[in-house]
Formats: sequence, C-alpha cells, structure tokens
Amino acid sequence: MTNHTLIIAEAGVNHNGSIDLALELIDSAAEAGADVVKFQTFKAENLATKAAEQAPYQTRNTGQIETQYDMLKKLELDEKSHTLLAEHCKRRNIIFLSTPFDVESLDLLVNKFDLPYIKISSGDITNAPFLLEVAKTQKNIILSTGMCTLGDVEQALGVLAFGFIGSKEPPTISAFEKSYASHEGRSALTAKVTLLHCTTEYPAPFEDVNLNAMGTMRCAFSLAVGYSDHTSGIAIPIAAVALGAVVIEKHFTLDRGLPGPDHKASLEPDELKKMVDGIRQIEVAMGSSIKKPSAIELKNRVIGRKSVVALKNISDGEMLSSNNLSIKRPGNGISPIHYWDLLNQKAKKSYTEDDEINQ
Repeated sequence: MTNHTLIIAEAGVNHNGSIDLALELIDSAAEAGADVVKFQTFKAENLATKAAEQAPYQTRNTGQIETQYDMLKKLELDEKSHTLLAEHCKRRNIIFLSTPFDVESLDLLVNKFDLPYIKISSGDITNAPFLLEVAKTQKNIILSTGMCTLGDVEQALGVLAFGFIGSKEPPTISAFEKSYASHEGRSALTAKVTLLHCTTEYPAPFEDVNLNAMGTMRCAFSLAVGYSDHTSGIAIPIAAVALGAVVIEKHFTLDRGLPGPDHKASLEPDELKKMVDGIRQIEVAMGSSIKKPSAIELKNRVIGRKSVVALKNISDGEMLSSNNLSIKRPGNGISPIHYWDLLNQKAKKSYTEDDEINQ
C-alpha cells in the first residue's frame, strides 16, 4: 500500500478577477488529477494599507508599478463567486480550498463553506492574532513557512497550540510557550498541523530551495511536513515527495503569458498533469524500507547471477584450480562466494567445458 500525497493545485489569484477563468482553472486542476484546487480569499482593505508597495517580483511579473492595495482590489472574489467555485469543485470531484488572509475571510470560509483544512500563508506566520482565530476553529491546518527560521515556526506553533486547547489564560508569549510544551498542546499539533517548507520568491531559484530543511522541520517538531513550490518546472516537487512530503502545493495557470503577479511562476495545464503523474509514480516507487528482493526480481536471479563452472575439460580426481575453473552465467550452480573453498579440491567426477561444478 502506498501513501497518498495531497496535491494542491494553487490557482491563487491566477483567475485575474474573472469567475469564468477561475472555473476553467478548476476544470484544469481536476483533469490533471490534483486532489485540491486552492484560491485566495481576502478583502484588500483588510490585507494591505493603501500605501503598501508591491514586492519586487510582483512589479517584475505584472510589468506595472502600483500599490499592493490597487493590485489586490482587482483580484478579490466575493461570496457569490466563492459559492460558484465551491459548487463547480463538487461537480468536478475536486476539493475546494482557499487561503484566508484576514479574519473576515476566515469566517466566510469556515462558517459558509466548512473547508476541510485552513491553509495559512507564509506571510501570516507571525500574525499571532490571526493564527489564534484560525486555531479556535479547530480545523486542520496547513502552515507555510517561507521566510522563516525554526524559531519563527515554533512561536507560531505555540499560538496554534494555545488556541487548539482553549487555554483560559490571557494570550501572551509565555502562555503560548506553555501551551506548546504541554502534552495536550503537542497532541493537538500532531493531529492537526502540517508544515510546508517554502522559499518565498517567484520563481524561486533552485539553489535557494534547500529541500533538506523539510527534514529538519520534521525532526525539530515531529509534525507532518510538505512542500509549497515556487520553482520553475516539476522536478523539485517530485523530489520533495521522495524526501517525505505529504502535501505538495504548486501554482498553476492556463497560460504563463497572462498578466498578473503569479502566472510566470506557475505551471501550465500539461505540466501540472505531468507533475501529478510523476508524484503518483514516486509514491508507488517508494515502497518498503526493507532491503530484500522484490517478488518480480526472483525470476531473474538465476539468469543474472553466476555459478562456478569448468573453464575447460577436467578429469575425475584432477585438482581444481584457477587454471581450470571459471565463473559464468547462469546462477543455478555453486555460488562464486564459495570459489575459494573449491580450490585445491580433487574433482569428484569428470567435467567438460562450461559444466557446472557440483562437488
């Protein structure tokens, strides 16, 4: 039996504010075989000040300079749009998910759409008031950790533990630390939280990915880990699955040439399908950690291995030596591991060239 990696096709804001494009993205994700298609839910006025500047990648990828507020305002999806998307996901048999970026959006996603998970973006890992509200929902959480140290992650987990266990103490750093260290808090985190390693750059250079940090987080926190990928291509998320990622999140678009902040760092539909197929192959190939012959190999063992055979004709009673013994296929005779045991023995019968030695 193989583990099933949860593959999240990150539509994000690649709908460019168009519900028709968003519906097409759902179709594409479903046809690629993804488990989840994820959008982003926010109110621009709750997410950024009107003077907040774009990230350099946003300016580079959109080709225009504007405030984050102005950019985000064009990418909002209202409640009606969310309903249409959720209903279409149900028709296409794919899980609907969206990342909330403010408490109002969180309430909508939890109370109206009852999402199976809450995905928290890397940018909110230090947003303790928001993390606390997420934990109070008692939903399973997928937490991205881009731009983070282990200390940042531990602090965030303390806030989540505090919220999960319903601590009656006032929310303080010491109370978060106490909750994180408690048996009840640790049990809740283990049951509910998956950490995603992430490099917050679009696209992320391969040399800055540091996939090995995924294992570091697994060891440090004893939690399930996955990977949110912003690199070009499909190699890195597939490699992450081989390293134990249980969740893969990857941006996708219908066309990388479309305008918008994330299209250029996204997969197109055929690439998304190849990534999903590659991950499913890796899941099967990981198999067992026990080193033993697979059943399918056994029929080839005799053919591929070798036996000790006569190099030339050997007379009965003749001394066996390196001059009259050889090692050749097939492997259904004496194994070459016993070659030295045969040396200097007298042949118990006559052998012709290539006969198996069966003393």
